[in-house]
Amino acid sequence: MNRKIPPEAFHFYMSLGPSRSYEAVAEEFECSRRGVADCAKRERWQERLAEVEGRAYERSEAQALESIAAMNERHMKIARYLQSKGLESLQSCRLEQMDRATRTLMSGINLERLVRGEPTERVDNVEALIRREADRWLIRDGQREASKASAHEPAGDATDERAPEGLDASDYSEGEFAEHEPVAEPTDATG
Repeated sequence: MNRKIPPEAFHFYMSLGPSRSYEAVAEEFECSRRGVADCAKRERWQERLAEVEGRAYERSEAQALESIAAMNERHMKIARYLQSKGLESLQSCRLEQMDRATRTLMSGINLERLVRGEPTERVDNVEALIRREADRWLIRDGQREASKASAHEPAGDATDERAPEGLDASDYSEGEFAEHEPVAEPTDATG
């Protein structure tokens, strides 16, 4: 098995894919594994393979980006079409088709927002609500010391009997308890 390794050995090695090995090349070209390893080192097979795979990855990534761009363009055309049809139906003022026209228009708008990478729902409102509630109910480190200090002082005017125990009215926004105010106790007609 002391045959010379042909120049196409690298291409064969590359074509083996993930299961490639110098042993498979040696069997294919009827030579020693050691000879294939020496040839691979001399001809920089690993570096060449990395370069080829890198170019292939870049090419496939570019094709994927082009494909995504084409898909987004198609979706934008569909979104615009849906919007135009929805607006036409709304302008025709046929009451029986208003609901359908509105849904068509909203589908087009949501699709366009989605394609452009915008949220289809207003998530920022939920985030603001969560922040507001966290600020309202969580005690921050700086507030902890102030809370401990005020806990040892006698209750002043700031205490609100409607507030949960340990919290005072300054923790709440104005009018927040309006819907929970106690109803006056009924008076006895005899008294």
